[in-house]
Formats: sequence, structure tokens, C-alpha cells
Amino acid sequence: MLRISKLTDYGTMVLACLAARPGQRYTAAAVAERTSLGLPTVSKLLKSLHRAGIVTSVRGAHGGYQLARPATSISAAAIIDAIEGPVAITECSGNHSACDLETVCSTGTAWQSVNVAIRRSLDQLSLAQLSGQEAVAVWRPELSTMARRWPAGRPGRL
Repeated sequence: MLRISKLTDYGTMVLACLAARPGQRYTAAAVAERTSLGLPTVSKLLKSLHRAGIVTSVRGAHGGYQLARPATSISAAAIIDAIEGPVAITECSGNHSACDLETVCSTGTAWQSVNVAIRRSLDQLSLAQLSGQEAVAVWRPELSTMARRWPAGRPGRL
């Protein structure tokens, strides 16, 4: 099963909190309170997101964290990269493969193709969409199939 980690899920919650009021700074404690996440977890995530350039931080009495750029410009891929590292569904689909069987494996190329498709989808999904600020286009295969069978110009319901 392909699944993001809880930490990445929580990181998205933290970013959604910051995206709700762009330009406003929040302390780690305020983000923890608003998201109901533990302060140590929020602090760890904010540090990772800061290192990746997704959030900025300001020290001092009026300091805190805020998004480094608009939520529409932060991709799901960038969030995952910041917290988990680059997306790689198999050992050989990552940047630095350590698979001993890569030279004799007949499935590696196909998995790498799947990895590219997943990466492309994650690059196209923004924090604004993840946080519900923008709609996400949903592809429903059953509607696509029905639309192909429906005669052009014929009114009707799907």
C-alpha cells in the first residue's frame, strides 16, 4: 500500500493552518493549539519545512512562522520531499538506487514510469487544494467511459 506517513499528514495540517491566514505569523505553540497537534511534533515539522524553504521564520516578540510563498505555489510533492524525502515507490525509482538486482530486473522500468506519474500528480496538487482553499479536479473513470459512449450533441443525463 502506498501511503504518506503520519508526519507528512501532520505537516500538511500545519501548512493548512498557516495558509488559512497568509501573511500572518504564528508561533509553534499557536500552530500546535490550532491543529491539536503536540508542540514537539509541530516544532519538528516547522524546522523541516523551514529548511526546505516552504515556511519562513522571524525571531522575537512578534516573530513566528508563515508560508514562504502562496499556498497555490506549494506542491504536495514539495511537502513530501521536505518531510520524507523524494517520492520513490521502489528502491530503483529513487535518485540513488542501492538495489543489487537493478541490472537484471525486468520490472524496474515500469515501476520508474509509475513513480514519474505519481510525482507529476503530486507536483500538480497545491497546498491550496489540499487545504480546501481551491477545488480539486476529480477524474472519475466511470464518467469518462460513459462520455465516450454518449453520442455527440445528444442531450441527456449521465
